[in-house]
Amino acid sequence: MRGKDVVERYKEHIRHEQQVLEEYAGHEIEWADDLLLWYRVRKREIPDDEYRAVAFFKNKEFLRKRGSLTLLYSMYSRMTVELPEPTPEIAFDLLAFRFRMYAAALKQGGYD
Repeated sequence: MRGKDVVERYKEHIRHEQQVLEEYAGHEIEWADDLLLWYRVRKREIPDDEYRAVAFFKNKEFLRKRGSLTLLYSMYSRMTVELPEPTPEIAFDLLAFRFRMYAAALKQGGYD
């Protein structure tokens, strides 16, 4: 009976982690759309590295590349602590930086 409790707790933990990653992916897809819109409004071309990270989320490549979403989520968690709070003046720059760092992490992690 005790072994079943451990198994059930493990499954519940996995289910929780999957839910967190799904919510994270949904938010990042929205932010990718926003970044593309901001570049379009500013009439600037998006740099290749940032576009690579945007395409990664928009094309849902994380579904085919195991572990990539977890890597990016851990990086996002670190960046939210280390980077300054977004204000209207620096929001675009912070978002562009975040996607640039996502592209670097994907390349370094072998998910490119």
